[in-house]
Formats: sequence, structure tokens, C-alpha cells
Amino acid sequence: MPEWPVLLLIFGARLLDVPIGTVRMLMVMSGYRLVSACLGFFEVIVWVIAVGKAIQYLDSIAALVAYGAGFAAGTLLGMHIEQKLAIGWRVIRVINPRPELTLAERLRRQGLHATRVDGHGGGGGAGREGPIEMVFMAVKRRMVPEVMGKIAGIAPDAFVSVERAEKVSGFTSIASVRAANKPWRFGQLRK
Repeated sequence: MPEWPVLLLIFGARLLDVPIGTVRMLMVMSGYRLVSACLGFFEVIVWVIAVGKAIQYLDSIAALVAYGAGFAAGTLLGMHIEQKLAIGWRVIRVINPRPELTLAERLRRQGLHATRVDGHGGGGGAGREGPIEMVFMAVKRRMVPEVMGKIAGIAPDAFVSVERAEKVSGFTSIASVRAANKPWRFGQLRK
């Protein structure tokens, strides 16, 4: 059986390399090539250390448990880090069954970019059918909770869906103001 320091090394290496891999994949999907490559460099070095020690003690249940526990804990840590970074854009789609609330206009008055499309359909339950307001927005991912709160405050009966946006263009006023205020952010490291 390996000594405790070896087990801690195996666990700690997995606890480190798995979150690095999670963040690296996020950077790859967001188009940050240089950051992705640097993270990959460190990820594989740490991974080789973990795998090397685990293979050295393949006959030890304790080493296998340390490897698996480090992977599991690293996955949770990676998810936490990814959530805190909140990189990227989201498209928020709102179907408001009460168009008289003028959701898009009220969101624009609060400084958000919102596009309104008038429609006709069901909504609000109880077989209600009639005019609806559809609102489309592209927002930075870290702004989603704030925007969702504003939507809920204005139109609590609205149906809201949020999905990942691959690329967003035409929102230079949003992106440039945020980037100018925080030049150290990942947006400056793209390509």
C-alpha cells in the first residue's frame, strides 16, 4: 500500500487537472485559442503525474480510490469554477402573454437591448389565446440572473427560455463598454 503522501499526491493531482480540463474546454468552445493551449499544457503535465503514480500502485485499492475521488472532486470543482467564470453569451427568449405590459420597452428603459416581435398564440394557461409579445435578447452569461429577475418583476407570467449563443455580433456597445472597464478579462486574450 502506498504511503499517505502518495495517495494525497494522486488525489491532489486529479483535483487540479480535472478543473483545468473543464476550464480549457470552456475556453475552446468560446474561441480562446492561446488560453486553451496554455491550460492544456499544464493539464497534461499534472495528469501524467496523477496517472503515473496511480499506475505505479495499480494493485492498491487505496490508490484507485484516491484517483477516482480526485476525479470526482475535480469535476465538482471544475463545475464551480465554470459557473463563476460565466463566460460567453446567452440568448433569452421571452413569450409574454400580456403584451400590454410592454416588456421589451421597459427592459430597454433599464439599459438592456431587447427586440419585440408581436405574435398570436396561447399562453397564460386556461386555454387563453390571443396577442402575445415575444422578446429576444442577447446578454453576457453573467448577466442572465439579473435579467431574469427584471423579466420576472415586469412580466411574472411570461415563459422564458435561455440558451447558449455560439457567436454574437452587432452588440459592440455592450461588449466594448464591459471590455474597456475590465481589460484583464478573457475577452482581451482571444485568438
